[in-house]
Amino acid sequence: MRGIWILASLALGFGLAGAEDGSNAWLRYARLPGSLLEKANIPQTITVLGNNGSSPVYTAGLELQKGIRGVLGQENSIVHESNSNGGKKGKGQGKGQGKKDASIVVGTVDALTRSSGGKKPDIPHLEEDGFWLDTRSGGNNDKGTGKGKGERERSVQIIGQNERGALYGTFAYLSMLAQGNFSEVAYASNPSASIRWVNQWDNMDGTIERGYAGPSIFFGNNSILPNATARVGEYARLLASVGVNGIVVNNVNANPILLSDANVAGLARIADAMRPWGVRVGISLNFASPQTLGGLNTFDPLDKGVVEWWQDVTDKLYSHVPDMAGYLVKANSEGQPGPLTYNRTLADGANLFARAVKPHGGIVMFRAFVYDSKNLREENWKDDRANAAVDFFRGLDDEFDDNVVVQIKYGPIDFQVREPVSPLFAHLKNTASAIELQITQEYLGQQCHLVYLPPLWKTILDFDLRVDGQRSVVGTDILSGKKFGKKLSGYAAVVNVGQNATWLGTHLAMSNLYAYGKLAWDPTANEVAILQDWTRLTFGLDRKVVDTITRMSMESWPAYENYTGNLGVQTLTDITYNHYGPNPQ
Repeated sequence: MRGIWILASLALGFGLAGAEDGSNAWLRYARLPGSLLEKANIPQTITVLGNNGSSPVYTAGLELQKGIRGVLGQENSIVHESNSNGGKKGKGQGKGQGKKDASIVVGTVDALTRSSGGKKPDIPHLEEDGFWLDTRSGGNNDKGTGKGKGERERSVQIIGQNERGALYGTFAYLSMLAQGNFSEVAYASNPSASIRWVNQWDNMDGTIERGYAGPSIFFGNNSILPNATARVGEYARLLASVGVNGIVVNNVNANPILLSDANVAGLARIADAMRPWGVRVGISLNFASPQTLGGLNTFDPLDKGVVEWWQDVTDKLYSHVPDMAGYLVKANSEGQPGPLTYNRTLADGANLFARAVKPHGGIVMFRAFVYDSKNLREENWKDDRANAAVDFFRGLDDEFDDNVVVQIKYGPIDFQVREPVSPLFAHLKNTASAIELQITQEYLGQQCHLVYLPPLWKTILDFDLRVDGQRSVVGTDILSGKKFGKKLSGYAAVVNVGQNATWLGTHLAMSNLYAYGKLAWDPTANEVAILQDWTRLTFGLDRKVVDTITRMSMESWPAYENYTGNLGVQTLTDITYNHYGPNPQ
């Protein structure tokens, strides 16, 4: 084992240049070696179908330019075609090439249709956020294409169902180039689920619950950091590169002060920084805010004054952040307030917020992590924490509004090193659900230990719950929404990046964030292939580096389980205190 770590140190030192600090993570765009550069034949023009400076398509053009410059040392010009006037250059774009010259074309299906005079492109069906990537026509040496006079000779097409999709396709193309892959491909890629979010457990004072990489990039001194936008934009870029489309920026144990006028204005700045990357901002709420912040004498979800208070707050938020993703709510768990205080149901509580955000197109992620930590009596066998989520939710399946998504931890306990699938996924047939994973290593070594998590996640995602005796695989059937015909479904992961340059505290921990996005997009993806892609993008193409990190990472979860959950005691790792060492309850 000592030899492996020595080899790893040498490999990591070789792979990362001395001037790098890890902040670019897998988006380094390191220059390829000369032997691979000789194989490159990439168009020198980037044609962006659209010229809105804050749009993901506009961002995609700049990212293509940056990535190609880094990987190939080639300076590409950018030409913008406005949606209403095909072929027209935007200002300050450089010279570009004529219409018959090869180009990397990036845009949406609708924009490409308009650019082609109303002719629909011949590409497969794309779902929301999906993209089409076609590199078959080859760089600047297009020959024998049979194009008529004056038509554009296509060399690379990156076409999204929407603007986010075009950006995701751009990152997929750049990932190929950065790994020295210049093969001809033509494929459509659609995400498995519509919700692919991350949750930050950042506190308003700048600390982060279960954060191991320094202070919050969002908050400090009970307010939004005044200089947060640059770092926030860099984070949004990382999230977009793996297909994440939403973020909840504050802790589920929420501080109502986030709803102050000054902080709402600060949220608008955060949203502005993330919008060009297609990442929508949401927030966690404290259920008792009408009383603790608003001065009401109640927070009963059925009280008319409480309903009006939340509607006013929601309208104010959307006036500052028109595309806000919605709310995340933790209620009646671990001492947090909630509707049970007033003998209301959890559905009553969730629907209160759902109806407030519905006119704005928002959704409510309502956590299923509900149990009474103060009155849990271990001598009573019915006080079963592992069964609490099912006990609280299974009778409410028909009671939730259609924009409520119940966010369920992957197992019935609490992010342990090995758990069975939460049975609640099988009980919610009429209610949208999302799985909650954890990238921050709360019970898994707190980023002091290397633990590559996708093998753990795959035991959950690949499990067949056999609901009503029929195939019900968690990843492809339940979370995709296909099993029960739900449009809303998907993924949320607790990430907790901080101000540390490496984002999560160590370079190797970032493999989990990368892999989360890839598995949320496609839960059937191979965890080893994901890891090797990440390694090449992060540390370079040296085979010894890739093999060493692959071996270390794939051995890490079983190793951690063996020394913290040995003898079959895989749960309750010091669950009531620091969540670190082995301490079965």
